[in-house]
Parts: sequence; structure tokens; C-alpha cells
Amino acid sequence: MRIAAGAAAITAAVVLLLTTVAVTRGQDDATPGGGISVRVDSVPASDESTRYSGLTDADFRLVAEELGVEIASIKAVVEIEAGKQMKGFWAPGIPIANFDRTMFARYRKKVSSAGATGEKVPEGLSGYALREWTELINARRKNAAAANMATFWGMFQIGGFNYRLCGCETVDEFVRLMAYSELEQLELFAAFVVNTGMLADLKSKNWRGFARKYNGASYARRGYHTRMAAAYSKYKKTEQ
Repeated sequence: MRIAAGAAAITAAVVLLLTTVAVTRGQDDATPGGGISVRVDSVPASDESTRYSGLTDADFRLVAEELGVEIASIKAVVEIEAGKQMKGFWAPGIPIANFDRTMFARYRKKVSSAGATGEKVPEGLSGYALREWTELINARRKNAAAANMATFWGMFQIGGFNYRLCGCETVDEFVRLMAYSELEQLELFAAFVVNTGMLADLKSKNWRGFARKYNGASYARRGYHTRMAAAYSKYKKTEQ
């Protein structure tokens, strides 16, 4: 992921906090400080046909080189944290979104934002996806920023309230990039890893340390660290 918002590349100049945070559905806003901004490029021609449906080996290689980690390491973390399907979209340009009504009520009190006008529920959705996007659009009409902050986005289900830790200046930029491609979702995740102090664990393959920070206190009970280690071994063998 290193992409633009829309079709043109945009530049995110942001300073973020280097802190350790668990990515849980109850996590609150991050405090700006010093960190990196998300990498934003246009989609490579080779990715155009798969931008909404899959990450390529070239995508993984690019982000691994940006972070200075092994390709097998980034693949392992993505498989465990995003699921083996690594699915980031419900339809082209429509990222997976899980709207949290309780969080919206809280952010609506904290964030002053106009309601969005002229927005419509995306066509072609059904079932759970249609329900979540309908709730999100209705909330955006009341307070757009609060609605986006109260939603969990993409293959990594990163809360919109984490937009600064993902290297974005605004939550709107974060949402635009989430909707641009799966590669950009990976870039947002990469910025989050750096800005929350998890990069050293990823470089050293300290799966226990990484899982503790990313998944929270229940990481061991749910076996995140052992699953990451196994996934790393699997991908490492394919490189040989």
C-alpha cells in the first residue's frame, strides 16, 4: 500500500506519536507527537487489475523494503492480523467497514464536524456489508468526522480514530486511502507499526512482543505469537 487518495498521489506530511498501543476496538485517539507519515504513491500498472482484490508479491516486497524487514515477516503478520484471505474490500472502491454506534455517540460529542451531504449508500452491497455501510452513511449525514472515526476499516480493521498513527493529517485522508487499494491499506498498517513502536519487534521477529502490542493482553490465549511464528516459517521456506 503506498497510494493516493482518489487517482492522484497525495502527500501526507504528518507528525505522529511513537507509542505502544494495542489495536483493540475500544482504543481511543492517539496523541500527535513525532513519527512518520504514510507512504502515498499511485498504483503500479501491474497492480491495477488487483488493487481491490489482492496483494501481490511486489506489494509485499515494497513495504518490506520500506520497513527494513524480511518479506516473510511482513507476509506472516499480514496473514495473521488480516486473515488468510487478506480481504480489504467488499466491492471495488468500497472497503470493509464496521461501524460502532457506541463510539459514534462518544465522538459526536467530542468532534465538531458538519454532516455530509449528497452521500448515498454504495450500490451492489447486500447482507452485513449493506447494513454496515447504511449505518455509516446515515451517521456521516449527522457528523462525518465522528462517523469515520467510529468505524473500523479495511483488512486490518484499524479504527478511524487512529488516523494520526497511520500517518494521515485528517480522518478524511485516512478513509480516502483505505478506499484506494489494498496496497494502500498495507501502507497505512506499515505506518501504524512504526508509529506505535512495533517495528523493532518485527525486525527481530519477536512475535510475542509484537502480538502483545498489536493484539493486547489476550494475545497469548489466542495464540497470535505462535501463529505468526508458524506463518513466518512457512513463508521463509518458500523463499528458499
